[in-house]
Amino acid sequence: MIDRGYYEEFGGAYLPEILISTFEELIEKFQEAKKDPGFWGAYLDIMSTYSCRPTPITFAENLTSHFGGARIYIKREDLNHTGAHKANNVMGQGLLVKRMGKTRVIAETGAGQHGMATATMAARMGFKCTIYMGEVDVQRQRPNVFWMERLGAEVVPVTDGTRILKDAINEAFRDWVTNMDTTHYVLGTACGPHPFPEMVSYFQSIIGKEAREQILATEGKLPDRVYACVGGGSNAMGIFQGFMDDKTELVGVEAGGRGLDTGQHASRLSSEDASVGVAQGYKTYFLQDSDGQMNETHSVAAGLDYVGVSPILAHLKETGRVRFEAATDTEVVDALSLTIKKEGLIPALESAHAFVQAFKEAPAMAKEDIVLINQSGRGDKDIFTVADAFDDPTWQAFIREKAEEYNA
Repeated sequence: MIDRGYYEEFGGAYLPEILISTFEELIEKFQEAKKDPGFWGAYLDIMSTYSCRPTPITFAENLTSHFGGARIYIKREDLNHTGAHKANNVMGQGLLVKRMGKTRVIAETGAGQHGMATATMAARMGFKCTIYMGEVDVQRQRPNVFWMERLGAEVVPVTDGTRILKDAINEAFRDWVTNMDTTHYVLGTACGPHPFPEMVSYFQSIIGKEAREQILATEGKLPDRVYACVGGGSNAMGIFQGFMDDKTELVGVEAGGRGLDTGQHASRLSSEDASVGVAQGYKTYFLQDSDGQMNETHSVAAGLDYVGVSPILAHLKETGRVRFEAATDTEVVDALSLTIKKEGLIPALESAHAFVQAFKEAPAMAKEDIVLINQSGRGDKDIFTVADAFDDPTWQAFIREKAEEYNA
């Protein structure tokens, strides 16, 4: 499927000449690492001793009873270190940075989970670290910014453009161009120029490999459907890879925002608003106008608020291997509330998109059917965003009191 980083018509590496040698080095080191059994062994060791893998699957007994259809299981990436699937990728890239002999890492982040994971990896492995984050996301993800800075990272608010994830990616690339001899860009999702889509998917495949073994050991058969939210695509690619060669239906759920008919969403593969183009070094579906200018996006979940999507997922859409749906902000908040009350689990707003579609479809499935939802992250550390989404009056009163204390 891969031909110089292409997945049929999607992918590639559209690079300025100054970055070509850096990418050639990265490709060479990554391919060497893949062929070295000791590298994957070292990766599994750090993920088990430092990042608490394998993460379990949980049978959602109460939700299963509530909907009365398929048996619902949840893959618990929220229990991974730093609270999301993001650590899987950054720890792997950190080992590559050591192989390349570089001393500094940079990253982009939207919801803050990738930034947290990168800052944690840098602290653990002794790298200098800079995180680029859209100014809008800095405001709505302030707790994550606090912890990144405590971990020793410099967090740079990006004020260009719409001041969200795509703008943070652009700024990180600018940094890399001027510091490539000492710096590695830890791209956080399965997007961007080759080899990033392949590389990020490779490290995230640990999710699907674990989940496949776990569900077989528990139920004696594979799930009928697997659901994952889709921003850039890293958590979806992670779990989907465990079932790609099986009959299991794979369902990716994008950010429907305020509705697909409003234009205020971030749905690239489940709407008619995206078209194929080239941006940020690769070819895929982008939310863009007829002149190729990127449109503004919207999602209650900062981690899904991205204008493009993994070229691998774009290819899987075209081949029909993955079905894509969209969940609105309102549906996401409702699904999050129900999951909290029924199971005592707090999915991240991103992850809750996958729960929405599973909740829509599970009731119509047979009781012997199995669905598996990837809970890609936890929502408790995103409390400001979640509390705003719930429009909680007691929380708002608490914030006002705190503001008055700081202003006194």
